[in-house]
Amino acid sequence: MNQERTYRNLVNTEKLFAFRVVVKETDLLVHAEKKLEHETRELVLEHRGYVEAYINAHPDFAVALTPWRLDGPAPNIVVDMVKAGQNAGVGPMAAIAGAVAEHTGLGLLKSTDHVIVENGGDVFIKTNTPLTVGIFAGKSPLSLRLGIRLKGGPKPMAVCTSSGTVGHSLSLGKADAVCVVADSCSIADAAATFIGNQIQSIKDIQYGIAKGKCVEKIRGIIIIVGEKIGMWGDLEVVPLQGKNT
Repeated sequence: MNQERTYRNLVNTEKLFAFRVVVKETDLLVHAEKKLEHETRELVLEHRGYVEAYINAHPDFAVALTPWRLDGPAPNIVVDMVKAGQNAGVGPMAAIAGAVAEHTGLGLLKSTDHVIVENGGDVFIKTNTPLTVGIFAGKSPLSLRLGIRLKGGPKPMAVCTSSGTVGHSLSLGKADAVCVVADSCSIADAAATFIGNQIQSIKDIQYGIAKGKCVEKIRGIIIIVGEKIGMWGDLEVVPLQGKNT
């Protein structure tokens, strides 16, 4: 049974239609200029199919916890996952949710000029107007109280979240939330996993920030453990409307 995702209304999306698409483990909430459920489902099936076929040919790909080395041609989504894992020093599956969100979002841009695709806390964003992405951090008292304000613009952006206390994704750490902002959803997803793996307690927040700063191609980091938060990068963090901060 899918966990109810109570944080999904934390993305400000005025004048966009919202719809949900579920395919196996992939559970997307999409905002676009029109309802594109069929197109979204087809894109998810296409890109999941590429990954599943690659795993059938290379079973170790699905369980690798260290960077994967390509030994021949591969689908674009697999290449992006591999590069993201290499960039962050983790296995390629650390980028699967972000990669699916990203490739689905890029495909939908053929039918809409503005699109937001959220996949298990990993958000692909292409919009020309400002918006705020809320930070869901499980039982932390800071959960749903803060958001990352993005200006929007002509290029896609991504906000990806890894948690050691929420969800079913593999994390070796115990952070309530590690958010990474980057231009690429695959890059942000893998980086969030890597940084989250460094966090075992509140004392590790600054260490996690220091390790994360060494990851290339990311713009900013937020780490939440309990009632403590650490931040780095070019980020505008704002209180969420209607929440006590």
